[in-house]
Amino acid sequence: MIRAAWPYVISMGGAALFFFLLQLPLPGVAALAAGAAVGLFFRDPERRIPPGEHLVVSPADGRVVEVSTAPGGDGGKIAIFLSLFNVHVNRSPVSGTIRAVTYRAGTFRPAFAADAGSRNERNTLDVEGPGGLFGVSQIAGLVARRIRCFKKSGEAVARGERIGYIAFGSRTELTLPPGAEIVVKMGERVRGAETVVARLLLPAGKRDG
Repeated sequence: MIRAAWPYVISMGGAALFFFLLQLPLPGVAALAAGAAVGLFFRDPERRIPPGEHLVVSPADGRVVEVSTAPGGDGGKIAIFLSLFNVHVNRSPVSGTIRAVTYRAGTFRPAFAADAGSRNERNTLDVEGPGGLFGVSQIAGLVARRIRCFKKSGEAVARGERIGYIAFGSRTELTLPPGAEIVVKMGERVRGAETVVARLLLPAGKRDG
């Protein structure tokens, strides 16, 4: 469970204790259930990252809702919708250096909507990694109103490393450099840091990471 969950869980636990002391079992059980739900939402499981620096891993858990490629092989984009039941920790798709972190205010349309990526509140990390520049955008949704980023410009990042989270239903978009081959399809379920979403054309000596 990520650190951000503890204030919510402790508050719900305190409320439950208060209700039980007043001999109000139903509100007490409700508060306990709410605390457990928050703890489940903010879970942060360890992941087994596949070896190979030419493999681009998913930046989030969820369902792929958009796959697009640019004309002439100039990169592409993968969008992932995170429901309330998914792990909401974001991870770096590649190893490299954070070149920029850019926040943009916006609306809070449903994260699965086609225009959510262009209209909603978002935070984008530009990662210079093997093969070029990657963009990871944390996008708020209808319920999600809190984006947190753990990294700053100039910091190094490892493939699969935690880079932030989005609270309560959201969208994560990954933009790829030229030459990246997307290997996931629309509707596919992915897991952050574990599912390979693209492959890079790297020299043979650099593929085993």
